[in-house]
Amino acid sequence: MIFGLSCGLLQSSSVLAGENQDKCLKTFNYSIYLSGLHTGKMTRIEKWQGKSAIITSKSEASILGIGTQYQQRSEVSWSNITNEWLTDNFHQQVSGFRSRDMHVTVANNGLESRVDLDGDITAYQSKSIPLRDVDTLAIQIREYLILGRQQFALVRQASDALEPYQYYVKSAVTATIPPWGEMQLIPVEQTGADEVTYFFAPSMNFQLVKAHYHGFILQGLIELDSYVSSCNIITKSAPLG
Repeated sequence: MIFGLSCGLLQSSSVLAGENQDKCLKTFNYSIYLSGLHTGKMTRIEKWQGKSAIITSKSEASILGIGTQYQQRSEVSWSNITNEWLTDNFHQQVSGFRSRDMHVTVANNGLESRVDLDGDITAYQSKSIPLRDVDTLAIQIREYLILGRQQFALVRQASDALEPYQYYVKSAVTATIPPWGEMQLIPVEQTGADEVTYFFAPSMNFQLVKAHYHGFILQGLIELDSYVSSCNIITKSAPLG
């Protein structure tokens, strides 16, 4: 997984966008690279209302010579019980490489899920870590990063399995990211079924500007081309938007 494209991506209230604000919008546009070649584009839109959001991600890319289209709609909300972001439900459609149509609903504070994969129904359970889609994973990673966590565990609901991941926050690095030029980035390494390094920019309110998928066959990369936000709240912990 590379943030929205499959290749096989505290306090009592959140410090992230949507807090104490009725409505706001974030739009991200990324370029997709596979093995160093520019192969596609991805757009991610976050529509926030209070402590919930609807996130839509769409991408088009060529994977192993196969034209692939990906789109997902996720509903995400903040849990006052566990103080974290949880997936309520999501619908994922992929055509081309690893095509599928998947509807997922999540219940019991994220510990139970019902997956409809091309008409086949399967139920999943997690003992302690909530089950999340890839978009909610990205939001929760950023939440922990802003709160100063150095390592943590998350679980992704994949199409036919649960994928547990460990995350490790590394020392800041400097990189040049067009069109913003040289900037400081904080890497967060994901280990597990998919190994990914996410790069967040403190100067852009800890937005994800880059992600590197470390595949055995494919080396994937997404890089932020443009970003627009109306979520500009300032909190005690971090500036938002």
